Amino acid sequence: MQMVYPFVTAMTQDRSSQLVTSVMITAGFEVSERFSIRPRSFDLIARRNGTMLVIKVVSHIDSVSDDVAFDLEIIARHLRGIPLIVGERARDAELERGAVYIRYGIYAVSVSTLYDFFVEKIPPLVYASPGGLYVNINGEILHDMRERRGMSLGDLGHLLGVSRRTISKYESGMGTTLDVAIKIEEVFDAGVVESIDLLSHEPKKEKEPVQQKEQTERSNPIGFLEELGMKLHTLRGAPFQALVTFNEHTIFTGYGTAQKVVKRAALIGNLSQIAKKHAMCVITDYHKQKKIGRTLVIGEDRLHYLRDGSELIDLIGDS
Repeated sequence: MQMVYPFVTAMTQDRSSQLVTSVMITAGFEVSERFSIRPRSFDLIARRNGTMLVIKVVSHIDSVSDDVAFDLEIIARHLRGIPLIVGERARDAELERGAVYIRYGIYAVSVSTLYDFFVEKIPPLVYASPGGLYVNINGEILHDMRERRGMSLGDLGHLLGVSRRTISKYESGMGTTLDVAIKIEEVFDAGVVESIDLLSHEPKKEKEPVQQKEQTERSNPIGFLEELGMKLHTLRGAPFQALVTFNEHTIFTGYGTAQKVVKRAALIGNLSQIAKKHAMCVITDYHKQKKIGRTLVIGEDRLHYLRDGSELIDLIGDS
């Protein structure tokens, strides 16, 4: 049964998050708890078997900043997942159903498009770019159909009102406008448009900006963990301040004073449970250790006695 989502300008972000959660649960995903801590670079983690999504829900996709995109990329990479933005509007218009938008290299779609892809198994066909809506052409299919018809590049170009060089570019994989794609399919009475896979995100090359590295060295109270063979990936707006990696292990890590961090412990634990990772809160003014749900809460000074990262993994235990 087709679900219908009312799009109203005044829809709150909470309502949008509820819709996204409903869609993902309907599609068979396990979804993390919603949280209200701000700022936040993502809103939900969803997992279904081997598929992991890190989702940012916004009213206006143009509000997604470089910092948010940075966190989404880093978190998704270390979870071996896909970053995704779900929103309502771009510029002055609602997001088109069945269309994909791109912000900082990350796909952005409407709730309806999300539903179509994950529940109805209907992939989007068009992507938005300056100037309008475009589609990807299967160049090999176009080339084969043209040759079977005995048509030259110029012949097809004449029919479509474009140059022979443009036809050559289509056959090499260049996208085109929706209008031209429709004309091509009318000429051959066959489909040439390739659908867009929302799970086909290409991660950016991993590199740690100099600014981030300097900030980590100056102000990160757990920077000393790198001496234990662990690697820190400082985040800019996530509910946990860092991802700590050691061999095949990833730890969602909060740090700071007890007043600042302890209230996040249960949330970090829930997120780690969905992601099948570890969770830890390092407290700068606490001198003991305990578990809050799945999360190890430990005083910073106790970590200085560790000899290597494996001892920390043992402390956290299986999670």
